[in-house]
Amino acid sequence: MSLDIARLVAFSGISTTELQISVASSNISNADTKGYTQKSANQIANVTAGVGTGVSITGISSNVDKLLLKSLIGANSELGAADTTNNYLTQLQQLFGSASSSGTSTTGTSLANSLASLESALSSLASSPSSVSLQSAVVSALDDFASQLRSTSSGVQALRADADKDIASSIQSVNDDLQQIADLNVEIRKMAASGQSTADLEDERNTALQDLSSYMNVSYYMASNGDLQVYTSSGRALVDSSAHTLSYTASANVSASSSYASGGFSGILVDGVDVTSQITSGEIGSLITLRDETLPAVQTQLDQLASQLKSALNSITNGASAVPPPTSLRGSASVSSTTALSGSGTVRIAVADQSGNLVSYQDLDLSSYATVGDLVTALNGISGVSASIDGGGHLSISATSSANGISINDMTGAIGGGGFSDYFGMNDLVTGSGAADFAVNSSILSGAAGLPTGTLDSSATLAAGSQVLTAGSATVISRLYDKLTGSTSFSSAGGLSATTGTFADYAASIVANVASKASQAASAYTAKSTAQSSYASSLSSQSGVNIDEETARLSSLQNKYAAASQLISVINSMFSSLLSAVQST
Repeated sequence: MSLDIARLVAFSGISTTELQISVASSNISNADTKGYTQKSANQIANVTAGVGTGVSITGISSNVDKLLLKSLIGANSELGAADTTNNYLTQLQQLFGSASSSGTSTTGTSLANSLASLESALSSLASSPSSVSLQSAVVSALDDFASQLRSTSSGVQALRADADKDIASSIQSVNDDLQQIADLNVEIRKMAASGQSTADLEDERNTALQDLSSYMNVSYYMASNGDLQVYTSSGRALVDSSAHTLSYTASANVSASSSYASGGFSGILVDGVDVTSQITSGEIGSLITLRDETLPAVQTQLDQLASQLKSALNSITNGASAVPPPTSLRGSASVSSTTALSGSGTVRIAVADQSGNLVSYQDLDLSSYATVGDLVTALNGISGVSASIDGGGHLSISATSSANGISINDMTGAIGGGGFSDYFGMNDLVTGSGAADFAVNSSILSGAAGLPTGTLDSSATLAAGSQVLTAGSATVISRLYDKLTGSTSFSSAGGLSATTGTFADYAASIVANVASKASQAASAYTAKSTAQSSYASSLSSQSGVNIDEETARLSSLQNKYAAASQLISVINSMFSSLLSAVQST
């Protein structure tokens, strides 16, 4: 080997070692940098005409296990979904409170405990049905439950609205990641074309991909030109030659009737195509499921509790009367004068004074009237009675004198499978179409009308001036109590199986179902977190920086650098000696 070749080899060694030392130093300094992977300077031997002429670096690369990375991407999506579900169901459980009792005392904060308080108030009133204070306590307990039911329903819808807003926020983060990946694709192509290392940029791109996967499930592959291409689960392009960002507008108002299927929520669009159904995991996938399935299911359960309790209570108070009787009764059902009336039997309409003494009455044969308009005409024919259908389509029956009131006894009358009062919704104790607007009748709540606890005398004939209403009928109160505490059949709703039990039992089952789902979500989060950590740890072990190894490598490289430097020094001395020998001859 000539001295020129030896010197070339030594210089290439120094140059190569300098770059390797720089790479090792960078590895050590970036050991704690998120997403950074260990870099290696790829060294090869240079051979010319069969003679080794030194070494060179062909490039700087990182060794990332593609299968481990793909597993981590999937685990990120699952963890993002589990984390979001756990967070929302924890809030839902807090919203529903807890059910607890001690003997006859109810101390919980759930709907079941509020119903138990109503049961207790009714039980007390049954022993003294004429007590104004105990009647007020029943109305107050019912109003407390109604307020809590409305508040719980509102809370469920608020969580749905939060989920919808979080979808919009998460999509912005997704778009940022998609654009970053697309931009990095361009930079990586440029640097590769100029022969520069792309390893650090590839780390950034993988980090963006991992972040993207926490928001939504994606598929991806590496194109032949080095681009990372990203797609939805069904193949809709998110990143190819450019970024295809998502668009979404959160709903301004969210109610129990809002749904994605009916257009209450807009779709998540990519290039004008709705991809909502393709996002099944990640934070966004979880938010969609919570907004469109999990929370509406709970709302369905609340609505069933509200509608059946309303029907049960009103079916009893419709056939009762407050004492003194109210000056006017307004039905809750919507009808018109042309509504067909297929009735049978007799209903008694009476006008009584404030003491419950009869002023006038008439028994109406319901089979005699073809339409509601015909019935209104008959009602107006009763002395001291004025009847009409108001602008909202509600039947109104009033006493013509403000000193008197109206009382009804369904007697044998029946319309549409129920009594007269039930059909028109007269004397409703509660109003509303579901949990969102379940409320105590405003007239009763304000005190304009009393709690319907009396019953109009059903004797064959009544005499004017005789007492036909008795304040506080234990019969009516007992029926309300028995209805509340007796066995009621509830159909399957929102994932709850059909069941039979008291209203408090059903309310407790709703609370328990929410608690169970929250517990399952917490367990799922723990499991997914463990799995994701395992994959992340494995990838870090495989491609991350081991400081001890890098420190040892750095020490070895420094020794090589020193050796190469010494070699150059020796070669230079030999050159000097040869030059001196030539000059002396």
